[in-house]
Amino acid sequence: MSRIRVVTDSAGDIPVELTNDLGIVIVPLTIRFGDTEYRDVIDLSVEEFWKKSAASAELPQTAAPSMESFKDAFETAREEGYSGVICICISSKLSATYQSALKAAETFADSDFEISVVDSHLATYGEGALSVLAARNAEMDLDALVALVKDTASRTRVFGALDTLENLRKGGRIGAAAATLGSILSVKPIIEVIDGAVEAPSKQRTRRRALEFLYGLVRDESHRIESIAIIDALAPDLDEFLSNIKQISKLDEILVTRIGPVIGAHAGPRTIGVCIITSD
Repeated sequence: MSRIRVVTDSAGDIPVELTNDLGIVIVPLTIRFGDTEYRDVIDLSVEEFWKKSAASAELPQTAAPSMESFKDAFETAREEGYSGVICICISSKLSATYQSALKAAETFADSDFEISVVDSHLATYGEGALSVLAARNAEMDLDALVALVKDTASRTRVFGALDTLENLRKGGRIGAAAATLGSILSVKPIIEVIDGAVEAPSKQRTRRRALEFLYGLVRDESHRIESIAIIDALAPDLDEFLSNIKQISKLDEILVTRIGPVIGAHAGPRTIGVCIITSD
């Protein structure tokens, strides 16, 4: 019987308990605060990241894993007797991670060890949910597993409400004047991963309206939702939002996970996001 090893990067924001229980291998991105570098998850927990971010005047920088990091993960899987690897990566439009994984997989091209690298075209737990799905179906044939993951990716949406424009200002995405004006007007951008890129299809004037907008998106899709996860970045109103979502959800379980450094560095604290997988 085949057994596929699931490898992913640390941008998927999968709770540590899940990665441990399902045996998912995480290849970390690098986080840099000033001159100090940390390996995401290994040297720097999500909680530590948010503490350092709050104390830093500069936006932390993130870098894709090296090709060697993926190669080591693939080689370990082969040595442990796995029949192949599915490697699921953050959208190639957001990071060079996918390219690093592809280069690593190419070094096994002359062997009988099969490796499929999948561009999730998603971020945060949208990507993570695909890795969890793959791990729970790891006894499938590799080609069938890849097909399942890609089909599910096409039915996955990730969207959220930002609470601050400060991180976008620090990252040079908007100017200081725009950030100040946005703060005065309490503008709360709604973001969504669309075709692999982070877009801002809506802006709401207050946080209450922003969260109501998210709630409305879930409500409108509730009749065909197979899975929901709530993603947050130290949001003080998480419990209230989760309670509201539970009232319209027919699901027995709603996962809650925390936004990590890769998306969190740009989204900023108090962001609340939702990942949904629909039936069609």
